Amino acid sequence: MASVNGNHNRYAPENMKVVILAGGFGTRFAEETDVRPKPMIEIGNRPILWHIMMHYANYGFKKFVICLGYKGNVIKKYFAEYGALQGDLVVNMRTGQVLQQNEQMLDWTVELVDTGPSTETAGRLRRVGDRLGNKPFLLTYGDGVSNVDLNKLISFHRETKGLVTLTAVHPPARFGHLQFDGTKVVTFREKSQIDEGRINGGFFVMEPEFLDYIESDDQKLEQEPLERVAVEGKLNAYMHDDFWQCMDALRDKLMLEKLWDSGNAPWRTWEHDDTRNAAKSPLFNR
Repeated sequence: MASVNGNHNRYAPENMKVVILAGGFGTRFAEETDVRPKPMIEIGNRPILWHIMMHYANYGFKKFVICLGYKGNVIKKYFAEYGALQGDLVVNMRTGQVLQQNEQMLDWTVELVDTGPSTETAGRLRRVGDRLGNKPFLLTYGDGVSNVDLNKLISFHRETKGLVTLTAVHPPARFGHLQFDGTKVVTFREKSQIDEGRINGGFFVMEPEFLDYIESDDQKLEQEPLERVAVEGKLNAYMHDDFWQCMDALRDKLMLEKLWDSGNAPWRTWEHDDTRNAAKSPLFNR
């Protein structure tokens, strides 16, 4: 049996990688995804993928594995050129030498892995399994942002001792709520998120043994693998009652843009775009 300190260390940020599923087609965004994959659609002139990664990095999780598929080269190019596109450049036109003057370089490690154009979500995870070092890892979707407290999420996962913990969220309310007496409307009010129940919001914590539940590339994460884990009583839900939003359609992008432009985007948990000096999580600083 591992010691308490040893087990604790398994969940330290430096020992856990963040897997992000970024290979889908994004068919509801045809006007955008004709030229770029959905995770590269921009909010405030930054890809939503960047926003997701900034949230994780703010908690100290800076080792990423990005599962690529549709137009994966666009994501590769973005990260390959990231340093050159940020900050200032000094170009010596005579020698061709380029000097970067950039104080906002991110201290991340990003593995960009081709997982196939048509591979399903569980299959993509299966294809990067050998990169996770037989350790617990974090996983989320490349199109959803949240201010979920990752410290509390991981603490919950450790305490409940399951194989997988998902973050259960209230879906955004889209429609008004009506109550009737016969055909007469007796109540009309805007529906709140609380009225909508809960759904899987991503932001998973997973034990490495979960990979054994994935048998092929054509399995969806949300079907056979997680259904089996649930039946076995090894799937737990961390209840998150604060902000969560996926970007499923243009109206979602416009809403996220409005929040970002307001300066009060709830998912912006970081203070600066450079997270190198983010405070260490108290959960792992004992």
